[in-house]
Amino acid sequence: MDLLKKGKGVTRSNQTMISYSFFSGIITIFFMTGFVGSELRRLPGFRVKRGWIWNQLSVEEEDPTPKIIGQLKTTYDTEDHAIKYSLSGEGAGEIFNIDEFTGEIHIHKTLDREQKAFYMLHAEAVDRKSGQPLEPESEFIIKVLDINDNAPQFINEPYTSSIPEMSPIGTTVVQVTAIDTDDPLIGNNAKLIYSILQGEPYFSVEPKTGIVVTSWPNIDREANENYLVVIQVKDMLGNTGGYSATTTVTITLTDVNDNGPTFQHNLYTFAVVESTPLGTTIGRVMAEDADVGVNARMNYTIDDLEESATFRVKTDPATQEGIVILAKPLDYEKKSRFVFAIEAINSFVDTRFLSISEFRDRTMLKILVMDVDEPPVFSAPFYEWKVLEDAAVGTLVGTVYARDADATNNPIRFSLSNNSKLKNVFKIDTNNGTVVLIKPLDRETAAWQNLTVIAKETSKNQLSSVSVVIKVLDVNDNIPTLSKEYKPYVCEGTQAGKVIQVISAVDADDPTEGHHFYFSMVPDKTINPNFTIRDNQDNTAGILTRRSTFTRRDQILYHLPVVITDSGSPALSSTITFTISVCVCHSRVHCPSSGIETLTLSLGVNMQALLGLSICLITIIESL
Repeated sequence: MDLLKKGKGVTRSNQTMISYSFFSGIITIFFMTGFVGSELRRLPGFRVKRGWIWNQLSVEEEDPTPKIIGQLKTTYDTEDHAIKYSLSGEGAGEIFNIDEFTGEIHIHKTLDREQKAFYMLHAEAVDRKSGQPLEPESEFIIKVLDINDNAPQFINEPYTSSIPEMSPIGTTVVQVTAIDTDDPLIGNNAKLIYSILQGEPYFSVEPKTGIVVTSWPNIDREANENYLVVIQVKDMLGNTGGYSATTTVTITLTDVNDNGPTFQHNLYTFAVVESTPLGTTIGRVMAEDADVGVNARMNYTIDDLEESATFRVKTDPATQEGIVILAKPLDYEKKSRFVFAIEAINSFVDTRFLSISEFRDRTMLKILVMDVDEPPVFSAPFYEWKVLEDAAVGTLVGTVYARDADATNNPIRFSLSNNSKLKNVFKIDTNNGTVVLIKPLDRETAAWQNLTVIAKETSKNQLSSVSVVIKVLDVNDNIPTLSKEYKPYVCEGTQAGKVIQVISAVDADDPTEGHHFYFSMVPDKTINPNFTIRDNQDNTAGILTRRSTFTRRDQILYHLPVVITDSGSPALSSTITFTISVCVCHSRVHCPSSGIETLTLSLGVNMQALLGLSICLITIIESL
């Protein structure tokens, strides 16, 4: 009460404020102790505001004990039970009951905050005597208080992830997420924290975010490709008494090219017979690469230009082996072994992890050539000879050469094939392979002769054969002849210098520079007064008239000898005699029936004259 007295340093306004605060505190204490109603009204000069009196109501979830959770009162309540309290709204009568005399609220059931966090209710106070409400109906809330009754749960399971091997420390792998249905605003019930149970030291998890990261430098896929990481989550910030859950993260390391090819042997040895066909696989080499996929692909090369002509190497796309293939024929007698280097190099090079030189490796390859018993080998794949068609019997036509390709060098014997039809024309020396002529040749009968010569080792049955083609060369041994049969004629009244026939010649010979024929008259001191020959210089000639007085009355047939000479050396010639008929030609300059009909017409003899002449002859004969 000393505060109400005017003191040093206290103003009137301060006194009024202090007095108000003091009485407000007294009223608050009365309300808290339930000293309301008539007691409060008995205070002299005190005016009370009517209304409801209650504190915020709440109940802890999962509490199975029935209990009083609060009290509703009105300022009219004098605790003489003159007021009746009632309750309505969510859970009224089923979960919550109110004591109609005291206003105490009772709970009868266990609540679950995760199903319903609060209840909306309505309270009413009625005068028992009058039945009139003393207070207007008012709404209030009963809040369900959370307890830690739910364990956290991981969502979006299962967790799988992949990262490249050799990833740096701190690389994010995956984020795991858990939820807790408890109230995050009440204490630490829903405060989660993550930890790793399995997967260390390669992986770790950030406690608050659940992000899994790498914690080991340069994790190697070749050492272990798959990891199972177990992550635990706890509520209550991990304190004792909380709940927990676990999940598994499957982590796969993807490959990077951090390994180069490596040959397991420094030397590979293969054997091959010298008769092996081209394209045959001699052997396989393998450079192993711990990487997979494109990072393990490689190419093989022969590191020797000379030997790369005899052998080649290619990559088997399925196994990544180097296939060594024969590319050139082998000959044991020339070279019996090959030694060269083979190099393997990655197709894809990633210098982040290795230097360029580390993406390749070399090994040596030795190939031994094995000898086989080979047939005789001729000096040429075939022989082509030439011989004149007039060559004398016994003439040397040519020689075949063959040897034993093996080191034993057995003697060789030669013969002509039994199927050859020319064994009676040619003969071969069995020891030296010389072929001679034993029968004259005629180019015009056969211009080419084909022989098959057989070479056989004397001590073994190994044999081989070769074709011999003999070209028979032409000599000028045939005279030229006319290209066809000619029947020249001259029409009566033909003028001098007229070409009555063009002739050409042929020759069975085949001179190198082609045929060239010369046409001329038969050398004679007397010049033919009727016809002559004009050489056209193109292997043809024309028969020309030398006068203009040809009539059938004078002469019906003329004979003209013509000389045809070829261009051979020596030149050959022939004399052809043409029979030239004199014809009475039609308007188209044609001599019908080779001059026979013309002969009849030119004589002017008709059938009546012939009959008369016949009668005369018969008469004369009878008179005799």
